[in-house]
Amino acid sequence: QVQLVESGGGLVQTGGSLRLSCAASGSIFGINTMTWYRQAPGKERELVAGVSSGGTTHYVDSVKGRFAISRDNAKNTVYLQMNSLKPEDTAVYYCNANLRRFASDYWGQYWGQGTQVTVSS
Repeated sequence: QVQLVESGGGLVQTGGSLRLSCAASGSIFGINTMTWYRQAPGKERELVAGVSSGGTTHYVDSVKGRFAISRDNAKNTVYLQMNSLKPEDTAVYYCNANLRRFASDYWGQYWGQGTQVTVSS
């Protein structure tokens, strides 16, 4: 059973920082792209940042220069460093991993349970 567990969310004031972590565990043969999404109440889930297995990163325009995504392949863990947080960053943040459980497996999408990030003014 594959599990993705997020941690690091919390309540911060505008301008503060948080570091989110997401560790994948269980039956994992390999992980391709790892990404962070967020969803605010009443809004659609949006892609925030992603990092490929080779380290290539991408970000949604609204977080460029403020957020940084990274990964530790040995630990099957992805991180999201969030600086200069704004109230509009408030959302539940979910990590996603494109992975296969064994060599002949298809590449599937797996999601974490989410961690709440609240930025107060």
